[in-house]
Amino acid sequence: MKVEHATSAREPISGERRFQLLVDSVGDYAIYLLDPNGIVSSWNSGAARFKGYAVDEIIGRHFSNFYTNEDRAAGVPQRALATALAEGRFEAEGWRVRKDGARFWASVVIRPIRDETGTLLGFAKVTRDLTERRKTQQALDEAREALAQAQKMEAVGQLTGAEAVDLLVTDVGLPGLNGRQLAEMAQAHAPDLKVLFLTGYAFQALDDRPGDGADGLGRNRRVLVKPVAVAAFRAMVGSMLSGR
Repeated sequence: MKVEHATSAREPISGERRFQLLVDSVGDYAIYLLDPNGIVSSWNSGAARFKGYAVDEIIGRHFSNFYTNEDRAAGVPQRALATALAEGRFEAEGWRVRKDGARFWASVVIRPIRDETGTLLGFAKVTRDLTERRKTQQALDEAREALAQAQKMEAVGQLTGAEAVDLLVTDVGLPGLNGRQLAEMAQAHAPDLKVLFLTGYAFQALDDRPGDGADGLGRNRRVLVKPVAVAAFRAMVGSMLSGR
């Protein structure tokens, strides 16, 4: 009896198919292609997951569907493609819109795709949902602001307490406010309080609004630029306290 051994082999996967499988496996990013006019021509699982469109719902539609009404009216999608063409890359963060109308904060990268002759074939677009990161950052910013406000009120409370304060020495840059704002709050309670600002930058860091003093800083205010020599600091403090 003659036995024949049959063997079978899978057809080799083309480079294009292999690339599409790779793109579909990346679920944390929306990765898709646009034609030269901005029409969606491919779609991956990540895009379907956080934009909400199935493949047959979005292929053939313009990518401006993902933008807010305000951005569409302002021509933001068109400018994004124009920038990608002019500079070889467009990158930005901003609000985008899901199929159900909900907004999400997105990081967007767009690159033009050209053939070997330089002819524009379309654009590759990668979008990442950064909504949770933005919420976390906003919460941190609000906590810092609350802490700065508490510190500011504590500083003013110390300046307006029972024990008289003759001189306030403050840095120009403070968390949540600047030295001039603190001086204004303190002098609102104690108009004769003298203020010495320390800055490592320039006088303009204090604010460029005109003050009521000859130097533009305001009444009873002086400034020293860091680093400050001990002798210069001592001389300035002595001069201010003596009223010179």
